Amino acid sequence: MNQQIMAEIIGPSPYEFLSAGLAACTVMTIQMYARRKKWEVENVTCNINYSKEHALDCEACEEDSAKIDTFAREIKLRGNLSEEQKKRLLQIADRCPVHRTLHSETQIITKLVD
Repeated sequence: MNQQIMAEIIGPSPYEFLSAGLAACTVMTIQMYARRKKWEVENVTCNINYSKEHALDCEACEEDSAKIDTFAREIKLRGNLSEEQKKRLLQIADRCPVHRTLHSETQIITKLVD
């Protein structure tokens, strides 16, 4: 018996969920750090765009496997902050747990359960 499975996806894609997780984690990490330092941060916004891009030094750009996953992150800081404070907050953004997970070697262990 050959059955065709049809699926209609309504809502965010898996990569949109992943991007949202990265954005939320980035904002929370920046805000927690700024509060601890008692810096005047009024608002933090973060936008993420996901795509597959060719590596800058790509030798085999014709092949699909030459593309790398790219998350373009834009952060907007509002508040009474010096340029040095802003620079430090951008460094802190790279330390959010989701960012670190995306940069680390990960493993996925899958098993079938009844």
